[in-house]
Amino acid sequence: MLLVLPILTESVTLNLSNSFKQFNTIFLSILIEAIPFVLIGVLIAGFIQIFITEDHIRAWIPKNKVMAVFMSCVVGALFPACECGIVPIVRRLIGKGVPLYAGIGFLLTGPLINPIVIISTYMAFGNDLEMALMRMGVGFVAAVLIALVVSIVYKSSQLKRKSKSGSSIAQPNKKQPLVTRVHDMMKHSIDEFFDMSKYLIIGALVAAILQTYVSAQSLFLFGDGLIQSTVIMMALAYFLSLCSEADAFIGASFRNLFPSTSILAFLIYGPMIDLKNTIMLLSVFKAKFVFMLFLLITSIVFACVYLTSFL
Repeated sequence: MLLVLPILTESVTLNLSNSFKQFNTIFLSILIEAIPFVLIGVLIAGFIQIFITEDHIRAWIPKNKVMAVFMSCVVGALFPACECGIVPIVRRLIGKGVPLYAGIGFLLTGPLINPIVIISTYMAFGNDLEMALMRMGVGFVAAVLIALVVSIVYKSSQLKRKSKSGSSIAQPNKKQPLVTRVHDMMKHSIDEFFDMSKYLIIGALVAAILQTYVSAQSLFLFGDGLIQSTVIMMALAYFLSLCSEADAFIGASFRNLFPSTSILAFLIYGPMIDLKNTIMLLSVFKAKFVFMLFLLITSIVFACVYLTSFL
């Protein structure tokens, strides 16, 4: 008995050490992937705060809701941002007067179908244009539908509070020297970065814990039908919290296990909503709205992807 105890102790210590190394690797990889885009996002948010006025916003956004939603989704599709970096941009846009539904359209399409994501999808699937086009087309339709529902249900901005960073920075003033305005932009961006980064760290921490200590094989207990496999892939997309510029390579690795419809759900759902992004959204919007947005994205993405299986 005395001889067995040291062996068991050594085994447990080794397992804990290996699991902690895995957790540490995943946690750092999520942060390293996300932080550059968050930096870009807060710089753009600072630019919007200092150089863009409410009059500019009103001139750019069509008064027709459908046209506003469509335009926001098109602009988002052309904007290279990840699901983390786009959150501070959307918060600043909505705070400046962009309607909630237009902000949501931009929020959903930006990380999902921007040029970098489409190219990476094309390359990940062996230069297969079909999957890239399906991701772009089905994802765009789903984003438009989600934003339209938001435009019908919600009339207010649903922002939780005014950002602390926004309250301490001067409002746009064309009479100020350019150097002063750039200084204010950088000051705002720094405040915004520290405000958003703490939620990114919490989200990355939770995602890393789940990836390390929850076995992916447990998800396969639900079965292997089309509906079950689609739900599994959407769950994986949510909890893995991958950067949208790299998720296609992970999705492609499941081609021998899941049908293309389920993989398409993985590629569309993850960039729209994932674990770390949810925590960041909770820091910006009211919790009830984030919960309803989560249900809305889940149901509409599932329905759109499932319908493609009949085409």
